[in-house]
Amino acid sequence: MTRLSATQPVIHDACSITDSTFGAYVEIGQGSRIAYSEFGDYSYCDRFADIANASIGKFANIASYTRIGATDHPLDTAACHHFLYRSADYWEDAEDDAAFFEHRRARRARIGHDTWLGHNCMIKPEVTVGDGAVVASGAIVTRNVAPYTIVAGTPAKVMRRRQPEAIAERLIALAWWDWDHARLRAALEDFRALSAEAFLERYGG
Repeated sequence: MTRLSATQPVIHDACSITDSTFGAYVEIGQGSRIAYSEFGDYSYCDRFADIANASIGKFANIASYTRIGATDHPLDTAACHHFLYRSADYWEDAEDDAAFFEHRRARRARIGHDTWLGHNCMIKPEVTVGDGAVVASGAIVTRNVAPYTIVAGTPAKVMRRRQPEAIAERLIALAWWDWDHARLRAALEDFRALSAEAFLERYGG
């Protein structure tokens, strides 16, 4: 019997899940916090990931302690403390600032298909990490990452391409991440053994 399921995500101990959805074969690592987010099929996060207000594609590989959609505090007001918007925690006659939370949840981070986010990296709100991209451990990503590029540093900068641009375009056009489970299994040995270019030649990309 397989460990992962098409119908039910594997959610490990001590996770906090708020208003989030999960596709097939998804796994959420121990102690992770997932809020207002969607995980595409086959994506996973390792232990103690903190993910909010994010749309995550298929086959995303998210390492431990990754932070996606790290929230901001207001900077233009007299105070930046969260008593401004979590006001009901402090006063019986005050309400939380619903508009502030609505705006925060609208500032979504987007993680593409077949991505790899390294240990302890951070993806800021409204940033898109393109299909096939890789974010190095400890990087802080403040700007969009182009498909099939590798970024590192604080703030993150492009180190090199994961695949040449022509190959990347063909992989995106092939969109193997949309194949059904049986077709993925049938191609498993080729995924393992072939270079990206050879795989594209065999599968018509």
